[in-house]
Amino acid sequence: MSKQTLKVLEETFAIHSLDVESDIPSKVLECPLFFIAKTLDELSIVIPQSLRIGAVETDFDWRVLEVLGPLNLSLVGIMAEISGVLAKAKVSIFIVSTFDTDFVLVKNAQLEQAKLALIKDDYRITN
Repeated sequence: MSKQTLKVLEETFAIHSLDVESDIPSKVLECPLFFIAKTLDELSIVIPQSLRIGAVETDFDWRVLEVLGPLNLSLVGIMAEISGVLAKAKVSIFIVSTFDTDFVLVKNAQLEQAKLALIKDDYRITN
């Protein structure tokens, strides 16, 4: 029996770390897909790599696997299972979540390795 379906998004993304006091660049909010997280120590922004912003540190070449949802918030273990499969395959990940679903980012160089590991473990992958 197959597990969740993950969709590989076409665009390549960058993960930016900004000073916690930084303003969010307005052009970020115009992106069709972006993620912003702020803690007491930092501000992280994930945006399409084609959009350049000033950052303290940036890591480029991330691809996004969207767990197709919506996923009910009461579901348990979805990301634990996916991250476990990718950990066994030695694929580094960066995860972001929304109310309805989860997104797993993997380095572009490891995308095929990630897809193969997930397919082998009965996940469906679409483009």
